[in-house]
Amino acid sequence: MKGVWLSELFIACALVLGLGLLFASLGLGALGLLVGLLLYLAHHLRQLYRMERWLRVGRLRNPPESWGVWGHVYEHYYRWQKRYYSRKKKLGKVIREFRDSTAAMPDGTLVLDSHFAILWFNDAAEKMLRLSSQRDLGQSILNLVRSPMFRDYVHSKSYDVPIQFPSPQNDEVLLSARLIPYGREQYLLLLRDISRIQRLQTMRRDFVANASHELRSPLTVISGYLQALPDSGVLPPEWHEPIEEMQFQCRRMSGLVEDLLELSRLETEITDASSELKVDVSDLIARVIQTAQSEDGDQHPIEFNKKTDQGLWGVERELHSAFFNLISNALRYSDQGRPVMVSWFINPQGEGVFSVEDQGIGISEKHLPFITQRFYRVDTARNQVRSGTGLGLAIVKHVLQRHGARLEIESSVGEGSAFRCIFPPGRLCAPINRPLPLSDGHENEMPIPLNKESVTQ
Repeated sequence: MKGVWLSELFIACALVLGLGLLFASLGLGALGLLVGLLLYLAHHLRQLYRMERWLRVGRLRNPPESWGVWGHVYEHYYRWQKRYYSRKKKLGKVIREFRDSTAAMPDGTLVLDSHFAILWFNDAAEKMLRLSSQRDLGQSILNLVRSPMFRDYVHSKSYDVPIQFPSPQNDEVLLSARLIPYGREQYLLLLRDISRIQRLQTMRRDFVANASHELRSPLTVISGYLQALPDSGVLPPEWHEPIEEMQFQCRRMSGLVEDLLELSRLETEITDASSELKVDVSDLIARVIQTAQSEDGDQHPIEFNKKTDQGLWGVERELHSAFFNLISNALRYSDQGRPVMVSWFINPQGEGVFSVEDQGIGISEKHLPFITQRFYRVDTARNQVRSGTGLGLAIVKHVLQRHGARLEIESSVGEGSAFRCIFPPGRLCAPINRPLPLSDGHENEMPIPLNKESVTQ
């Protein structure tokens, strides 16, 4: 390119100086220089006009022919134009393949801008929401999907977990939606029809609930006869031990049925637990400890470390079930005499924490991600002896989900376990003032702890 500019400079100098010398022989040297400059300028203006016309017409793919630096400019621009058309063709092919692939997807796909206006959608989304490219492009998705659950999800800015809501076109169709931010404040909205999966889950829950209800009556009858047989005096001594074993298995089966019914009810609930009822957590924990100690036969000391009087907004019966399952598990998987520490406190993040720590057999790290699944068992001979129904932690998980809380687990084999139920600050409420019990003389007295040796505040 440097040689081109040297040639252009040589041509300009030759033209101007040549005309200057020619006119100098006539005594008009300055006029000759001016004419040379004007001719050189006219040449450049003509080339600019040709280039502007070539760019403006657009249909002329081949550039004008010229010499000097303008010839190189046309050539470079022509090469750039060819690369541009080649890239444009490849990009158009990619876009067509993308549209074909997304159109073939069974899930609905929509592209939204920063204001959640629809920029594009595929065929599946068109069928799910009955969209029209002529009518709905540019419309906000919130104007077309008027579900309060979907609106709250969009404005929450938290899109890690999909949201489920009824289809705006058919209440019997359940849709799962997830927003994926990408690019410069754009969103990809993925829709999936989960009606069939939901129906299957409902059938499974109904089957478990109905089967559990049907099992309650025969279990009650069998349990009643098994309790009456030892006192009847008609059984020989060698039958006492088998009868006790049958009573134990009957109680275990009754507990399994109750857990199945509770878990089925929790899974059936769609909305979160009520946030309008106050629960006195300290009093609830004290009652849970009392029940657990009664069933445990005081084989393990339980220490209650209460560091706050704040309560929770929620359902007391569900929280009682979750707390009891955690304390019961700690007692079941601890050797006799080993203490269990129960705590209720506020952590530095302002969250309410219910903690149960034991010095039991512990859980291997590889089992921790799965122990909240229903009927999941850690296959050790020791656990088979102490095994419960396998549903306790599944119930705990669902109760916490309904209260917007989470479960954290720390455990080491042979050293014990720590289970922490962490409730968000929005679930905490002010302490509940309960009237103190009155004595026979109608004077206020301090309430008596449930177990002075095991419950400390």
